[in-house]
Amino acid sequence: MITKPDKNVVRKKRHQRVRKKLTGTPERPRLNVFRSNKHIYAQLIDDVNNTTLASASTVDKEVNLDSTNNLEAAQKVGELIATRAQANGHKNVVFDRGGYLYHGRVKALADAAREAGLEF
Repeated sequence: MITKPDKNVVRKKRHQRVRKKLTGTPERPRLNVFRSNKHIYAQLIDDVNNTTLASASTVDKEVNLDSTNNLEAAQKVGELIATRAQANGHKNVVFDRGGYLYHGRVKALADAAREAGLEF
């Protein structure tokens, strides 16, 4: 019997392929997205210095939503990461979709971050 590979293992391999081409710098950090079944997380990462410059997620108290796994929650996180990035002086970022398809919650987060002032 042929077994299917685990979805997360396949996603991590895909993410490694994407990450070969993306690097966050102090001037243009990487906007990393991670989504689970219940939450969505976003981080601004400087890969040169190995530091996280800003982060936002549906776990934050500022988001304050009933449901944390829908498009509305992703949009709130996108707006929140954009405001935190601009507060730290970062306007230009490199978008890292984390091996996920650019669709649904990932796209909603990216669009909200763009509308809030981030440039990809």
